[in-house]
Amino acid sequence: MSIFDIFKSIEEQRGASASSGKISWIIAGLGNPGLTYEKTRHNAGFMGLDKLAEINDIEVKTMRFKSTCGDGMVGGERCLLLKPGTFMNLSGEAVSQAASFYKIPPEKVVIMYDDITLPPGKLRIRRKGSAGGHNGMKSIIALLGTDEFPRVRIGVGAKPSPDYDLADWVLSKFTESDMDILMPALENAAKAAEIIVQGKIDEAMNKFSSK
Repeated sequence: MSIFDIFKSIEEQRGASASSGKISWIIAGLGNPGLTYEKTRHNAGFMGLDKLAEINDIEVKTMRFKSTCGDGMVGGERCLLLKPGTFMNLSGEAVSQAASFYKIPPEKVVIMYDDITLPPGKLRIRRKGSAGGHNGMKSIIALLGTDEFPRVRIGVGAKPSPDYDLADWVLSKFTESDMDILMPALENAAKAAEIIVQGKIDEAMNKFSSK
């Protein structure tokens, strides 16, 4: 065996060891399952998680914890990527089940979700906070028993008028121009999650949060 083959074998063993280590973080993207809801504003969290999975070459297709999920290395940490299949209002059921199973504390649960108070393409990173009227976050806070967990809020734009029905707005699909703005933001949301799981949430906030 050549020196090259020896070093290649060592690196492969290291990679296998790292990928088989204990899951230390959960990253969940919020949304509603099914083709009907694809590319709707309320599914920005799903879209952010899909981008994170794509960047890190992680397959998210296993059905577990009332979710579609997959695990792999993100930012040097083994993470469970999770898309609740419970519909938005019951997102906490999926997140809390996974956190309980892997014994993951709330401060190591990252939530990616839509925010109507931010314009499309803008992000806000926070280490804790209230649900802010978001039903998915209300469910997660209730079932985790705390609001002290990091989150990546993805701007989807405000209602076009005060009397516009909120449910109709968040379940409406992004326009083509919105998508052009949103795509780089989803990549930044994924990068922010990578930095957060490295224990550098302040860096993520400084780098990616809209001023």
